Amino acid sequence: MSGASNKITDDEFNALILRLGTLLPQLNHGRHGRASSSTTKILKETCSYIRRLQKEVDDLSERLSQCLDSMDITSSDAEFLTNLLQQ
Repeated sequence: MSGASNKITDDEFNALILRLGTLLPQLNHGRHGRASSSTTKILKETCSYIRRLQKEVDDLSERLSQCLDSMDITSSDAEFLTNLLQQ
C-alpha cells in the first residue's frame, strides 16, 4: 500500500469539515444544514461538544450508580442492568 493512497485531498478535507459542522447543534442553528464557520472553529466546537457529552455521560453514570445503590436489588440484577446499559 503506497503512502499516496492514504492522503486526503483539500477538497475531501473541506467536505469532511463541513459535514462535521452540520453535526454540531451549536453551529447548525440557523444555517439550514450548511456550516459556514471556519475549520478552526468547527474543530474547537467539536472538541467542546465531545467534552460536554462526556460530562453528561459521567453525570448520568453517577446518578445511575446512586439509584442502583439505593435500590434493594440482588447483585445478579445489578450485573444484568449494568450489562444492558453498556450495550
